Amino acid sequence: MNSSSVTGVTNRMEMLMNLLTTVSDWIWNPLAYFALAVGVFFTFVTKAVQFRRLPDMIRQLKDSESGDGGLSSFQTLALTLSSRVGVGSIAGVATAIAMGGPGSIMWMAVTGLLGSTCAYAEAVLAQLYKRRVHGEDRGGMPYYIKYRLKAPWLAFIVALTAMIGYGFVFPGVQSNNIASSAQQAFGIEPWVTGLIITSLLGVVVVGGTKRVVQVAQTVVPFMAVGYLLTALLLIILNIDKLPDAIMLIVSSGMGRDHVFGGIVGYAVARGVRRAVFASATGFGEGTFAAAAADASHPGKQGVIQAFSIYIDLLLICMATGIMVVLTDSYHVKDGAGEMTVDHVPVAIAGPNFVQHAIDSSLPGCGSIAVAIAILLFAFTSQVFFFYVAITNLVFLLGEKRSIFMENVVKVGALAISFIGSVISADAMWAAGDIGYGLLAWLNMAAVLLLTPKVWKIINDYDRQRKAGLDPTFDPKALGIEGAEWWETVFAERQAKKAVAAVEKEAREKRMRMNLKIPTSLRVKR
Repeated sequence: MNSSSVTGVTNRMEMLMNLLTTVSDWIWNPLAYFALAVGVFFTFVTKAVQFRRLPDMIRQLKDSESGDGGLSSFQTLALTLSSRVGVGSIAGVATAIAMGGPGSIMWMAVTGLLGSTCAYAEAVLAQLYKRRVHGEDRGGMPYYIKYRLKAPWLAFIVALTAMIGYGFVFPGVQSNNIASSAQQAFGIEPWVTGLIITSLLGVVVVGGTKRVVQVAQTVVPFMAVGYLLTALLLIILNIDKLPDAIMLIVSSGMGRDHVFGGIVGYAVARGVRRAVFASATGFGEGTFAAAAADASHPGKQGVIQAFSIYIDLLLICMATGIMVVLTDSYHVKDGAGEMTVDHVPVAIAGPNFVQHAIDSSLPGCGSIAVAIAILLFAFTSQVFFFYVAITNLVFLLGEKRSIFMENVVKVGALAISFIGSVISADAMWAAGDIGYGLLAWLNMAAVLLLTPKVWKIINDYDRQRKAGLDPTFDPKALGIEGAEWWETVFAERQAKKAVAAVEKEAREKRMRMNLKIPTSLRVKR
């Protein structure tokens, strides 16, 4: 190929990337603010359920158990967090600080508090319209679009897009992050990392849903607690600086700091955007795990999903932000691209900030700690992506089952996992961003259209809790149609429980009567 041909190909690739970037910006720039607005809206609709029902979040985690075909609340929380707690919880927070200053951390927290109701709303809808398919409970975005909005064609497009994105594109982005981090920290060649990660992923996907859940409920608590303990250790070692760091975050976020006050608009913008993107609140991603929960009322899973936003944004992301600000491991650029503060001149905004923060107190440990964190965060995201892809395939196939198609998704997920670790397919990642953004818009529009159902569910849940009851759900009593799982599977289960309770009471009554009869008068057998 001569030089002119190479130049032509390069120019066409640049044009394609510019086009994809432009389209992506059109989709994503307003998306974060819309998601926050939806969160504020549902805060009013649900009467601030994310604050009122905080004790219920803890209680539900403790009391819930997995059932026939369903998962426990803890399992669905771990499954959801395997996606929410991702690389964005490290790199995204650092980038927000670099572009909006320390104040962006405060606005991430505000967004988490208000935006968590988006997760509540989409979770109760996922529970409401889920189905029992091949012995497992499945649900999510396409299910409530089809069974309540009565738009099967749109549900088909959503499910197909999600299956392709989560099965054949997004896992590659995660493996690319892992490979890059491993190469920087340990000097491991990307293809070696790719081979190891793909092999581990293969062990998980061949085990199906059961193994996916086992990995999530085992690895996610370990990685979250490990990361938080690292942050806690760093805070303890720099405890004298903590009050000043918190004051800087708050004053910058409110526009009162003499250095960062002038870029408070960027603090709000970057804080909101990174919070929404890091947690994917309202994007529909958490609906697939939420639908799998074995709960007696959709509202129970709603509070669990709201709690998942708290863990991601108010614990993991805040831990990242405080480590970076506490140790002055950041630089900040203003709107013109000029440095406002440059504490780490050679660092690139992203994981390098966190690496420098850890190294400042624990020399030589930064790159290793960050590499391990990215490995765990990104790998568990890959595991969850496979679960989402399979759930959407199940929706597309309906009552049928195709082992061939399931294997295609498995092979595709493994192939892109390896390919993503050794190449930088910018055009493919950009196209994936467009598809992901469109799914988010469609999901939030669907959730808003179904606001009356969310309102009925939260009121029914509140009424039963106020009466001192353990909430159970009856869609017919609320005039809700299309809730097939609740009308069949759950109703049959409740009927069996009622029969068992009557039989138990009868046995206990006979035992009490036998105790009252004198021994000499009892019939000998």
